[in-house]
Amino acid sequence: MSKRSRFAVFFTVVGVIIAVGVVLTIAVRPGVANAAPHPGTYAISAGQDACGAGWGSGSNAHVPGGDQTFTVTNGTIAGIEVYLQAVDTSKVYLDLEGLGTGAHAKARVTLGSGRYRFVCLPADADPVRGPTVTVGAAPPAAKLTPGIVPVTRNDLIPVAKAYGDWVGSRIPVLAQQVAALGDDAAEGDLSAARRDWLTAHETYETLGAAYGAFGDLDSAIDGTPAPGLTASTDPDLTGFHKVEAALWSGAPAAVVAASVAPLASAVDQLGTAFSDAEIDPQDIGLRAHEIVENAIQFELTGATDAGSGTELATIDANLTGAQQALNPLTTILTSRYDELGATTTSLTSAQKLVESFRQADGAWTPLVQLNRSDRERLDAALGNTVELLAPVAAICDIRRDA
Repeated sequence: MSKRSRFAVFFTVVGVIIAVGVVLTIAVRPGVANAAPHPGTYAISAGQDACGAGWGSGSNAHVPGGDQTFTVTNGTIAGIEVYLQAVDTSKVYLDLEGLGTGAHAKARVTLGSGRYRFVCLPADADPVRGPTVTVGAAPPAAKLTPGIVPVTRNDLIPVAKAYGDWVGSRIPVLAQQVAALGDDAAEGDLSAARRDWLTAHETYETLGAAYGAFGDLDSAIDGTPAPGLTASTDPDLTGFHKVEAALWSGAPAAVVAASVAPLASAVDQLGTAFSDAEIDPQDIGLRAHEIVENAIQFELTGATDAGSGTELATIDANLTGAQQALNPLTTILTSRYDELGATTTSLTSAQKLVESFRQADGAWTPLVQLNRSDRERLDAALGNTVELLAPVAAICDIRRDA
């Protein structure tokens, strides 16, 4: 399984709703929309002729502030996306994506005083803006839903370019490191080859937000064994983990050198192919979050280890990779994400903790040798980081201009 596949497995969106800043969001199957008759509960129409109908009445409706529960129904014959937007700031407080024909979505937001409207974005038509609704002040203890200024594809194109340039600068370094690994293996210096392997593998593990642009080469370079097999027994496996299994199993130098050859070939191909590749602009924010998620699911559990015991080195590289993905997003996030500083601090703190398990000679403490207290500290640090990174993916989700 490739790194890209691991991301897909761990971050599959189930259903048709992605909500921004929503306290509670659930998908409701067609035909079962029953809005409870409580204050602040509204049945909303989403369509080209009646966008937002049902929230207040008339073009100058007034509703109390605080909790607003909406059951939104798509009345069109195609899929639709629906925003709840502040009129004066364009911030989005609710984003229902891919709402199918006749489908319902139920969501709750908590709004403060201001002017809001629903915006309906049919798949193949211009946006339709609903009537403006004036919302009163929320109760003093209410926790208001945060709004997000939408990010467009044009906003993210310079981000993808900057990140792609950085990745492009690292691939030649990776190729040199893999070449050194091959040379040392061919000369029979397996101690040096193990050090080379770790250096090169760490470099590759910093490039996580670009794996989608690598295509099948990602699997050839850093794939994991097929289910039921190991890195040693999977005949189709190539790349870092195949070499790892050979290096740490006591295999002869000739076997190690033979396992390096396909890795070196794939890295060389990557150097050529990436010059024409394009990183999806939306991938940068999404991967910044997923990189750390996958470190927790795969590296922190030891699932990808093929004998080297260097899971913590991989996590260290992953945290560097998450920061590299976050860096070009700073301008976009500064005005949109109040916890950006806390996120950067958490990344730095988590990495400092991980690196405390690197020994004076450069070797890493194997994961299995950590005591319970150390594992709990690692779990907490990485868990806090991934929680703070999660809004980055939502904020940088590309939205149509409403």
